[in-house]
Amino acid sequence: MSTEKKNSAASAGAYASEKMADANNNMNSGTTGTVISTSALDTGYEKKVVVSGVEIEIRRGEIAALIGPNGAGKSTVLKTIAGQLDPLGGTVYIEGRARGEYNQSEIARMQAVMLTDRMPAEKMTCEEAVSLGRYPYTGRLGILSAEDRRIVRESMELVHVEELADRDYNAISDGQRQRVLLARAICQEPEIMILDEPTSYLDIRHKLEFLDLLRSLVEERQIGVIMSMHELELAHMVADKVICISSEGRVEMTGTPDEVFADDAISRLYGMEEGRLTELYSGFLDSIRSK
Repeated sequence: MSTEKKNSAASAGAYASEKMADANNNMNSGTTGTVISTSALDTGYEKKVVVSGVEIEIRRGEIAALIGPNGAGKSTVLKTIAGQLDPLGGTVYIEGRARGEYNQSEIARMQAVMLTDRMPAEKMTCEEAVSLGRYPYTGRLGILSAEDRRIVRESMELVHVEELADRDYNAISDGQRQRVLLARAICQEPEIMILDEPTSYLDIRHKLEFLDLLRSLVEERQIGVIMSMHELELAHMVADKVICISSEGRVEMTGTPDEVFADDAISRLYGMEEGRLTELYSGFLDSIRSK
């Protein structure tokens, strides 16, 4: 690991230390450590089911990657888990309780969401955009305390966007915007992160730095993460669990990266000739396993 990445991971650990005791207490009080689960979940729009029968379980300290062809419904599943779409059937559970049993304030403190939809910002600096992550803690007036501002600054430093603090949020690049949104999610101090294609628009360096930092945060804070990804090699590298959504609108397979990427499961998922995708990725995957 490079010196820069080691520093990022160390900073993540230091920044998370105040949350560790809470996470450990929560794990001790729970029976399974599960932060997100679904039961017979049907997702879609206006009574039209897009993905049906979704059964997912994500534990503390675990990253789950949703993969599948374009249009399979990965974003629809994430929006339903995040509460932005109502389930058409089944239930989403957060820490063993049905999502509907929580009030909005509780959800805002527990869950951070990064979706591909752009956050509206008529005139807002990047620091102000990151500060939105502290609003669940500020009360109705939305006034940041000195502690809130410290957390905002440290969150920006963790993802290396502190130099963008005074820049117009609408004037930065898509890649920079992704990193600002990650900083906002971090400063929210969530127990759950729901990310839709979080590495989109990032160059390879920032993709790897993003995933390295995410891995460190997940392990230090014992956060549960579910995210959609198109980069199969990165999903294989970072995820603890891979969930395959087929173009027919169902969960085709769930397993560890080695299980999912074995044989011809991925070729079938993407409708390719058997063995072709495995052949294309075999050299890359072998290099990952050898590290």
